[in-house]
Amino acid sequence: MPESSPSVLEFDVVVLGSGAGGLAAATVAAHEGASVLLVEKEPLFGGSTAISGGVVWIPDNPEMAKLGLPDSKAAARRYLAQVLGNHMREDLVDAFLDNGPDMVRYMHQHTALRLVPREVAPDYYTALEGAAHGGRSMDPQVYDGRRLGRWFRKLRAPLPSFLVLGGMVGRKEIDHLLGTFRSLANFGLSVRLIGSFLRDRMTHGRGTRLLAGNALAAQLLKSAVDAGVTLWSEATVTELVREDGRVRAVKLRKGGQALTVSARRGVVLAGGGAAANSATMRALLATPEQHFTMAPSGSRGDLHALAGQLGARVDNHVVDPANYTPVSVLRDARGREEARFPHLFLDRAKPGLIAVKSDGRRFVDEAGSYHQFVQAMLAVPAGGAVPAWLVCDAAFLRRYGMGLVRPGIPLYRRYLKSGYLRCGKTVAALAEAIGVPAAGLEEEVRRHNIFARDGVDPDFGKGGNIYDRHQGDLTHQPNPCLGPIATAPYYAVAVYPGDIGATRGLITDASARVLDGQGAPIPGLYACGNDMNSVMAGTYPGAGITLGPALTFGYIIGRELGTAQA
Repeated sequence: MPESSPSVLEFDVVVLGSGAGGLAAATVAAHEGASVLLVEKEPLFGGSTAISGGVVWIPDNPEMAKLGLPDSKAAARRYLAQVLGNHMREDLVDAFLDNGPDMVRYMHQHTALRLVPREVAPDYYTALEGAAHGGRSMDPQVYDGRRLGRWFRKLRAPLPSFLVLGGMVGRKEIDHLLGTFRSLANFGLSVRLIGSFLRDRMTHGRGTRLLAGNALAAQLLKSAVDAGVTLWSEATVTELVREDGRVRAVKLRKGGQALTVSARRGVVLAGGGAAANSATMRALLATPEQHFTMAPSGSRGDLHALAGQLGARVDNHVVDPANYTPVSVLRDARGREEARFPHLFLDRAKPGLIAVKSDGRRFVDEAGSYHQFVQAMLAVPAGGAVPAWLVCDAAFLRRYGMGLVRPGIPLYRRYLKSGYLRCGKTVAALAEAIGVPAAGLEEEVRRHNIFARDGVDPDFGKGGNIYDRHQGDLTHQPNPCLGPIATAPYYAVAVYPGDIGATRGLITDASARVLDGQGAPIPGLYACGNDMNSVMAGTYPGAGITLGPALTFGYIIGRELGTAQA
């Protein structure tokens, strides 16, 4: 299917943005009978979804029952009510919980999207009533990018830090690769993976075996293509046009040409929010000069500003302005930034690592969720945990890696030379290398090693709940998250507050219609994904709580606009 000519300027629906929410809205609307144009300002499709972990949180989804995992809307609602507290908007939460399972059924029946529930994937606040230990968080199936045909080259690539040997592999497969010569099965899998990576590199420029967010974006892009959605990239929206009180068109620039595209039924804002707009975010962040977002550079809130000209408002009633994650930063010898790494789950929970603040002391359960980790960093007075330091020993680094430093063969020179990785032959020498008091760090390591022997962390409870243990190393006993720090040399990586997206979006109703200053819908204008106000009100209840609502409200919009009349 060739990319459409800009001479076609009339559509039923115009979707602005190509992340999960935008692609879902476009695909569903097209399936329901609408002519749909999807506009992406970047050269490639997929938005922040394509570089994300790809997890989708849908309570009581139909796939859970197939695994014998019980759930209910009532249980999920009780759980969310406790996490969100007085920030909870019941209409949005109910719309999400009511429509999420239907979204999964619809997408599985009509599109290329396939979501698989994680049997063990605890919600982040495991002690609260209604929390689930598995099934609500869903992953996209591994996807063969070659199914996209020529559109594969139009898909945003994953973050390089998520790639191993030039292709995408999961945590279990990394373990197989590290143990290539330990068993015949490991050897066979490693040969197949490496062989496919080499083949893909020659024929497609990168690996075509897609996982996580890249698999999710690929499946949604394929669904949009199959549904007949017209896809434009490198097109910048300059105005939302309202006539007779209704948004009826968009003005944009594509290929140096000014265009006006009519939208007979509606315009959908799905541009990814404003996390990459430092001017917008600066006043909202506790440490703006030391905060690193993982959002694409195009997530600047452009559509928020255009909607604001029509009376729309951004929601300020959120607990946190962003979905936090600790981030490490690699710089070259001149101090220029080369790469960022989000410390979501691969290292912090593994046995043999601690996180310390400027006095060399621990301050947090290192295995907790990434959002909670940054909350703990920001709670330390006077910025005493910005940056924080992840500390481990040589045995840990070889087995698990840390940040951008891969597990396996110790090729650390680049990271040591840049200062990304700090090293000391003793704990005291490491303390000097990272600028913390030696006495504090030595005492913390000593205490931690006692905890590792006993299997209990009385200070912060690391490994004391099912979420922590699931993120740890289940082969390690007695506590999957506690191990000794005792094999010289010792290493550390600095982590800073960061995020995977902003939570302040346009205020909408439960149908995702954008509201004006008086709380009335702006006819013909919708929002989903990070352009929509956070259903979770800036909290982080579980893995996939951004993509779950994005897909669900995209589905809600698509169903309405697919059958609506102008």
